[in-house]
This record gives sequence, structure tokens and C-alpha cells, in this order.
Amino acid sequence: MDKVLYVAMTGARENMLAQQVHANNLANATTTAFKSDLEQARAMRVLGDGFESRVYSMSERPGTNLESGTLMQTGRDLDIAVEGDGWLAVRGPDGSEVYTRNGGLQINAANQLVTGSGLPVLGNGGIPIVIPPAENIFIANDGTITIRPLGENAAEVALVDQLKLVRPQEGELFKGRDGFMHTDNDVPLPQALDVQVRSGYLEASNVNAVSDLTAMISLSRQFEMQVKMMKTAEENSSAAAKILQMS
Repeated sequence: MDKVLYVAMTGARENMLAQQVHANNLANATTTAFKSDLEQARAMRVLGDGFESRVYSMSERPGTNLESGTLMQTGRDLDIAVEGDGWLAVRGPDGSEVYTRNGGLQINAANQLVTGSGLPVLGNGGIPIVIPPAENIFIANDGTITIRPLGENAAEVALVDQLKLVRPQEGELFKGRDGFMHTDNDVPLPQALDVQVRSGYLEASNVNAVSDLTAMISLSRQFEMQVKMMKTAEENSSAAAKILQMS
């Protein structure tokens, strides 16, 4: 079989994978604090007998655009936006410590402070935060959580805990299949006391819809070209078979 068929197939496969990445970005253009995914493939020479004149496509480890999105004011006490390059630590679906910038927090039936998807938010020592019944809840810029207990006057406040905020090194985090950021081997990061949050705000997605849509159009044209190459390979194979039958 002509190697051009395999080469075109790998190119079409990578185009489809790239399309999925950009489609997922567009689907999350309005998701709070979503970080857009990057796609990349590189050319690899086809090794074997004969001159190495052809290449095939191979995916590389995908990356994530970690740039901050714009801040949206909500005025809600449990909405926070993590400033700078910090992250909020939560307990992931598999029980490990994972990181997010989605600060739309809630209190569940067990009085735990959780994310919008129900994952426990971690405090000092990596322990899930429990909020006692309270009239009001306040989250300071350093992540300190204070409450006004039920039945107490406005001057009475109680310290509950402090959000675990971390500042990872460049390249230390990667996005997992669960959509949260992980470290290698899920090793917990130390708390960073200099990371600040802004109460009453949420961070918007950093997806550039125009850029992703343009990329999808370009990838669609590349996919069509790869399919035409596969069709040409099939036609060449059929023509060669007819010549052999005539000889």
C-alpha cells in the first residue's frame, strides 16, 4: 500500500482531534474561569526502506492557556475571584487535591464550603472547610473566612478558616480529564500566603471565540485536503491494479 494513504490518514486524524479541542473551547466560552486548551501536532519522518521523503503527524502533550479572564462583579458574598497567578485548592472527584479558579462557592447540606459542582473547598492544612450556621459570611482578600453567628449582634464575628490558595511554578500544573488542574503524581502544593482574592467577583472564561472559530475553519479545510489525498491514493492503487491485469 502506498505510504501516502497512511500519511494522509494521520493528518486527518490530527485535524479531527484539533477540531474537538477548539469545539470544547467554544462550548465553554461562558463557563466561569475556564482555561482554553491548546492543540499541537508535529511532523515525524516515516522511517523504513527507501529515502525518507514523507512525514506523518503526531500529537504532542496538549497545553492550557493559563491567562486570567476578565473579572465580573456579582456582589455575592460567596463569589470570589483569585487574583494574579494563584489557584484555589479543592478536593477532587478522586479524593486528591486539585486546583481551580472557579470561585462560585456554595454551602451544602452538611455545612461544607463547596464549589458549584459540589467539591469541598480546602482550608488550612488541606482540610475541607465547614461553615457553622451564620447570619453573614465574609471572605477577606487573603482568603480568611469570618462569620457573624446566628443570633449575635453585628459586632460579633468569629474566625472560621482560611482558603488554601497556592501559587504554582510555571509548567507545574496540567489540566486533567476532570477539567481541574493537577500536579504530577497529585502532590499537594504548599499554601501561598501572598495570593489574594476579590470577594463579590467571578473570573470569566479566557476563551477567544473568534480565534477558535477561525482555527476550526482552517482545520476543516485541512481535513478536506487530507481526504482528497486518500481518495487520490485509492485511485492510483486502482489504476496500478488495472495495468497489472493488462500485462
